[in-house]
Amino acid sequence: MPKLYFEDLSLGLSWQAGPIHVTQADIIAFAQSFDPQPFHTDPEAATAHRLFRGLAASGWHTAALSMRLFAGGETAPAGGIIGNGIDELRWPRPVRPGDALSLTSEVVELRAPEPGKAIGWARIRNTTRNQNGEVVQSLVATLSIPRRPQG
Repeated sequence: MPKLYFEDLSLGLSWQAGPIHVTQADIIAFAQSFDPQPFHTDPEAATAHRLFRGLAASGWHTAALSMRLFAGGETAPAGGIIGNGIDELRWPRPVRPGDALSLTSEVVELRAPEPGKAIGWARIRNTTRNQNGEVVQSLVATLSIPRRPQG
């Protein structure tokens, strides 16, 4: 897996990961542990819900799946994904049983390390799409990215 150091990044650089498949059992198990609302845990109740009209993954489940794709993709920041914050988190459409999610990551801003410092910052736009290319989550993450070791 290529590890990206700060020197490897440039504005517009992008990479992809996925797919990861989502099952009804996955949705229900996550929701029972972390977001126990009927439209995430009960397929019948979810069908009657005015907004979802069917079982839908918790947004936090979608975020966790997206993180799995980001952390486990073929390309990742060296030293791990060290987040400083997230902006613009959106869930424009629900994730459903049977969806296959893929992630696109793009560098949208860079801040070089201060003199003598080993860490720079990058803002990365992560966009998660389902198998139809529909956006199910988007966010901009600010990450600490190490400089390439010298010597």
